[in-house]
Amino acid sequence: MTPLPGRLVGLAAGFAADRLLGDPARWHPVAGFGRAAAALERVTYADRRLNGVVHVSILVGVAAVAGRRGTGPLATGVATWAVLGGRSLDREAAAVQLLLAAGDLPAARQRLTHLVGRDTTTLGEAGISRAVIESVAENTSDAVVAPLVWGALLGTPGLLAYRAANTLDAMVGHRNARYERFGWAAARLDDVLNLPGSRLTAALAVLLGDDRRAARATWRRDAPAHPSPNAGPVEAAFAGALGVRLGGVNVYAGRVEDRAVLGDGRAPDSHDITRARRLAGRVGLGALAAIAPIALRPRRR
Repeated sequence: MTPLPGRLVGLAAGFAADRLLGDPARWHPVAGFGRAAAALERVTYADRRLNGVVHVSILVGVAAVAGRRGTGPLATGVATWAVLGGRSLDREAAAVQLLLAAGDLPAARQRLTHLVGRDTTTLGEAGISRAVIESVAENTSDAVVAPLVWGALLGTPGLLAYRAANTLDAMVGHRNARYERFGWAAARLDDVLNLPGSRLTAALAVLLGDDRRAARATWRRDAPAHPSPNAGPVEAAFAGALGVRLGGVNVYAGRVEDRAVLGDGRAPDSHDITRARRLAGRVGLGALAAIAPIALRPRRR
């Protein structure tokens, strides 16, 4: 049995690179993967679940195999940097916050579309702030904590396979006429892969938030009513930790979805976006510490 300090070194280096540099400005591998997935979809698409299973299996499988070609600290660090999205998430949240602070609601609504898929055209300050905080909470889990978990468990193959599945969910995992059946496999796989990351994110929000008791109580009471098994715990824990009210009704391209009310606090405002960003930063660091024992565990040869 051989310890793997190199895996943790790579994860920590990639985490630091994401914090300092953000996403690669050009030739982002995730964007390249998205183009490849769109090209394959023209071949695999049919309005059937089986076709979606084939589509996802090919792409996630190729990503996992590609990850096996580089498993040392350098490869793990580069893959972690490419896969994480914490700095970009924080930058987008800050941009919306600045527009709100300047009183430019139309510009804030437009910039918010970089973060969420809901209709933003009628949102006021509270609705925009709620959307940003929900996005910060959910994407801290999806784009920071969950990839760190899979990187610690499986190294570079885990990082790349997770990001492939998460990207496919964003591309085809929608409840609309085209993807209701074809996107089923992508959506379900993403749900499964995000289970450990979302629970760790929620637990860290409880431990590192401003109000531990409220965060824990809100998670336990309100998360089950949320339609997402992973966004629910994370958003509920953030709502309790920050003392704000999240959730409620969202509109998506004419489709109305009730995501349940999370928390007993007041409606959020632009100042709460700063608090949510700070909490997300603490959660990211906490996740890196939490996965260290996993990354350092001995591996049988």
